[in-house]
Amino acid sequence: MASPVAAQARKLLRDLALRPPLLAARSQAVQLTPRRWLNLQEYQSKKLMSDNGVKVQRFFVADSAKEALEAAKRLNAKEIVLKAQILAGGRGKGVFSSGLKGGVHLTKDPQVVGQLAKQMIGYNLATKQTPKEGVKVNKVMVAEALDISRETYLAILMDRSCNGPVLVGSPQGGVDIEEVAASNPELIFKEEIDIIEGIKDSQAQRMAENLGFLGPLKNQAADQIKKLYNLFLKIDATQVEVNPFGETPEGQVVCFDAKINFDDNAEFRQKDIFAMDDKSENEPIENEAAKYDLKYIGLDGNIACFVNGAGLAMATCDIIFLNGGKPANFLDLGGGVKEAQVYQAFKLLTADPKVEAILVNIFGGIVNCAIIANGITKACRELQLKVPLVVRLEAWTVNPVGLHPYLSTVSFVKWTPFSHIRWVIICRYGGNTSLMRKPTQTDFLKNNVDSQLRG
Repeated sequence: MASPVAAQARKLLRDLALRPPLLAARSQAVQLTPRRWLNLQEYQSKKLMSDNGVKVQRFFVADSAKEALEAAKRLNAKEIVLKAQILAGGRGKGVFSSGLKGGVHLTKDPQVVGQLAKQMIGYNLATKQTPKEGVKVNKVMVAEALDISRETYLAILMDRSCNGPVLVGSPQGGVDIEEVAASNPELIFKEEIDIIEGIKDSQAQRMAENLGFLGPLKNQAADQIKKLYNLFLKIDATQVEVNPFGETPEGQVVCFDAKINFDDNAEFRQKDIFAMDDKSENEPIENEAAKYDLKYIGLDGNIACFVNGAGLAMATCDIIFLNGGKPANFLDLGGGVKEAQVYQAFKLLTADPKVEAILVNIFGGIVNCAIIANGITKACRELQLKVPLVVRLEAWTVNPVGLHPYLSTVSFVKWTPFSHIRWVIICRYGGNTSLMRKPTQTDFLKNNVDSQLRG
C-alpha cells in the first residue's frame, strides 16, 4: 500500500543509510512529496503476499458487523485483531466519529469483534494523517493475532544511487525506521542486488543474519526474503516495506505489516493490481483529474498552477512560495497532452473556490504550444473565466503574433527573447482589466513571473 510514511522512509534511508557517514551526518531534514497514484488497502497487500508464498497472518475482510462476527468465528483463533481499513497511518491512536477510540483492537471474544465492527464500519476515523473530519471506514480486517517475540525491519526498493534494487534491513523493527536511521545508522544494513542476476542465496542469508535470525529461523527468514524479492519484481513494485518482519514464540517468521509502492508506468501489464486501486479516500477533484490522465494533487493555497512536467511543476510551486504566495495545487499535464485535456484541466482549476488566480507555465520542448493555446482560449470562452490568468509559454519556433488567431484577445505585458522565444501574457476577456487591479498576494505574478521563471 503506497503511503507517505513509506516514501519518507525511502527518502531518509537513501540520505542516511545509503550515503557515506559524513554526508549522512549533515542531513538534517526530510522533504516529502506524497504521490499516491495507486492505493492498496492493507488486506490487499497481504493477499498479494500470501498468494506469492509470503507468510502472513490468516485473515478475512468484512464490510458489515455481521460479516465481521462470522469471520471471527471462522478464524477459530486464540486471539483476534480487528483493524479498520483506511489508507492513512496512525490507526491505532485514531478516534471514530462514533466515539470509539482506536482503529486497531485485540480481543479473544468473537462477539466483541462484532460489537466493535458496528462502531467502525460506516463511521469516520480521524488520525494524524487524515483530514480533521477523518476518513470513512467501509471495511475491516479480521485477522489472527500472533505473539511477536522479536521485531525487525525489511524493505526492498529501487534506488537510483545504486542503479537497481536494494535490500534494506534493521534488527530494530516495529518503530519508525527513520528514527533508527537517524539515531543508530550502524543498525541499517543494505544489500545491492544485480537486477539481471537476481538475489543470491548468500545475500538473503547475510541479511537474515544481520537482522538477528538464528538457527532454523535464519533459513526461514532468508527464504521469505527471496520470496519478497520475487514478488517485488513480479508486480513491478518500486518498494516493498515490511515492518515488522518478525518472529513468533512458535518459531515462525511472519510479515506482520506491509506497504507496497508500484511503478505506475507498468499499469499496462499489471491490470489486475491496478484494478484494485482504492480511490475512495482521494479528493473528488483528484479522481476527476485521473479520468483525463492529469496528475493533480490539491494544496491549500489560492494560486492555481497549470504546468507540463513534474520537475517544472514543483519548481513553479517553489517559486510561488519563495515570492510569498501559496499554490492551490500541483498539476502536471505531461508531454503528450491533448487540447481536450487542457480544457478539462482548466475546468478543474476554476471549480476550486479557493483559486484567485491561475498561472500557466509551459515548456514547449515537450508539448506543442498551439495545443495549449487552443485549449486555453476554448476554456476561457466557454467557462467564462472570472479570475486573473497569467500565461508563460516557452518554445523554439513560435511567433507570438501568429501563434493563435485568438491572441487578439490577449494583452502582452512582457515579451523577452531569452535564448529562444518566451513571453508572458495576461488574458483579458470583455476588456475587464480590473481583474488585475485588486491588490492580493498574487500581484507578484503579474510583475515578476518572467524574471523569476527565467532559467
